[in-house]
Amino acid sequence: MGEHDRFEAALSEEQRRRLAVDLFNHTWTLLELPDRSPEQDDEMIHAAHASRYHWGEVGTRANLGRGEWQISRVHVTLGRPEPALHHAHRCLAYVEQGDGVEDWDLPFAYEALARASALAGDVGESLRYEQLAREAGTAIADAEDRDHLLSELATLPGR
Repeated sequence: MGEHDRFEAALSEEQRRRLAVDLFNHTWTLLELPDRSPEQDDEMIHAAHASRYHWGEVGTRANLGRGEWQISRVHVTLGRPEPALHHAHRCLAYVEQGDGVEDWDLPFAYEALARASALAGDVGESLRYEQLAREAGTAIADAEDRDHLLSELATLPGR
């Protein structure tokens, strides 16, 4: 039994789900801090990736997409365009594959791409993805979820 196999056997599916959720929520707590230390920035990156890792072991494509969305947001927040774009594109790829996707997943994948593109200085792509987010957002059934998307789009750089 290899080292990786021992690790796999050490965590149940439910433990992995709980870790994925707890790490996702912890990342949000760090994202919302008004002043993070460099150590907290590192912790935020690692927590987001760890959450996504555990979803990769037990989650749906939707969970993977949401994890990639959060990682992209972390990198946008830290001013890192290349990883922000990479993870936003991964988010869209997972969301487009279906498997547990909700009506708000696609618009938020586009929102991530609009935000990461803006950070990268590609105004045209940012505007294009914002428009796609707005169009896809019309299919969101829940008014609160739709309003949340619009409030996030309103915070895009340069808007």
